[in-house]
Amino acid sequence: MQFTNGLDYTGKVVLVTGGTKGIGAGIAQRFLEAGAEVVVCGRQAPQRLPAVEGRAADFYALDLRDVDALSALFEHISARYGRLDVVVNNAGGSPAADAATASPRFSESIIRLNLLVPLNVAQFANRMMQQQERGGAIVFIGSVSASRPSPGTAAYGAAKAGVLALVSSLAVEWAPKVRVVSVSPGLIRTEQSHLHYGDEAGVEAVGAGIPAGRMGEPDDVAGACLFAGSAYASYWSGTNLLLHGGGEKPAFLSSSTANQVG
Repeated sequence: MQFTNGLDYTGKVVLVTGGTKGIGAGIAQRFLEAGAEVVVCGRQAPQRLPAVEGRAADFYALDLRDVDALSALFEHISARYGRLDVVVNNAGGSPAADAATASPRFSESIIRLNLLVPLNVAQFANRMMQQQERGGAIVFIGSVSASRPSPGTAAYGAAKAGVLALVSSLAVEWAPKVRVVSVSPGLIRTEQSHLHYGDEAGVEAVGAGIPAGRMGEPDDVAGACLFAGSAYASYWSGTNLLLHGGGEKPAFLSSSTANQVG
């Protein structure tokens, strides 16, 4: 198939955390289409799992914040598949919250979910991968919020900035067996886009402000992850890929009168 041309994951095992909806489901779907055995996890089983040609993702129910449950997940992967080639550290997110009034408990929970949980996942994955002849690759899903203001999700942006620092350090510590990289999406259209951007007109208006002329799709992130986990990316480690369609146009462009006529 054209999307995965040259990216054959037959015989490979891939874990996608939070791989049951949104960006994670899109990533899991594309790895399945590329031939991989895909494990996804979350607190509740979805109504429909990513699947292709009769093969569905292997769902494992857990709360990723529970370290004992996380250990059991990797025991399951080891017992069932005997290997782990790629991990996509995708689970995370944050509701909007005013930083001035957010409770310490709320902020701690956001930092934990978006920084400490991915670190814990990576540690378990590394232990498996270091025992394999060909090692493996760990892909962290970051965010443009790590490198620009994130009003309304300040703790989330700070956690994602921590992810970038984490990636650069782990890549050095775990080399050469395990590659560690990050992919940082910009504005991505998912089934929950209406919560952030309103109706279809709102989504289109937001997309029009991106140089690419549209918001990103889960497929866009999935393509980057397929490359990141492949042999084509064997010299990519410790760095971040910004995947944002050219970024967001500076606000001053719409405010400036320099090029207005009349």
